[in-house]
Amino acid sequence: MAEPDHTPTEKKAGPLLRLWRWWRRPSRLALGTLLLLGFGSGIIFWGGFNTGMEAANTEQFCIGCHEMRENVYEEYMGTVHYNNRSGVRATCPDCHVPHEWAPKMLRKLKASKELYAKAFGLIDTPQKFDQHRLAMASNEWARMKANDSQECRNCHNFEYMDFTAQKTVAAKMHDKAVTEGKTCIDCHKGIAHKLPDMRDVPNGF
Repeated sequence: MAEPDHTPTEKKAGPLLRLWRWWRRPSRLALGTLLLLGFGSGIIFWGGFNTGMEAANTEQFCIGCHEMRENVYEEYMGTVHYNNRSGVRATCPDCHVPHEWAPKMLRKLKASKELYAKAFGLIDTPQKFDQHRLAMASNEWARMKANDSQECRNCHNFEYMDFTAQKTVAAKMHDKAVTEGKTCIDCHKGIAHKLPDMRDVPNGF
């Protein structure tokens, strides 16, 4: 007696098998669908990624943990970058995150190690924060020195400064900085936050 034929037919094939067969067919419809799905997925991914990046690039995000809110943010609130006669403010990301896309991505990647400090409580008290203040400040000063204080120069630029409208000392120092190729962070350490112990840190000039 002949064995019954159990080979699945198109009629008996399940929805997954039919979908697989449809995808494998080299038809224009399948290729077009792939392109559309890829394009749509790319838009959704980029939109979600960009939204997440923008959310992580706000002052509220920066002070979301008490380590920042109760230490450097309180110091910053007493400076001209927070409160001034013109009402123009420089927020955390304005000074600590590059505006350009590639440097911004690199900065975000490097900043991910700060999650380690958060997770293990390395700076979760004012005392611990002050113990690490010089190391943290030195890292940021080195970063700003390396990029020629790019974040500062998004607002302040030697090329557009009117030295004649500045105080004598400021005009003299800015002129000297231009001549000697100095950058903002060489002299303006502590412009928005309390300085650490500076006994072993060379000054700008």
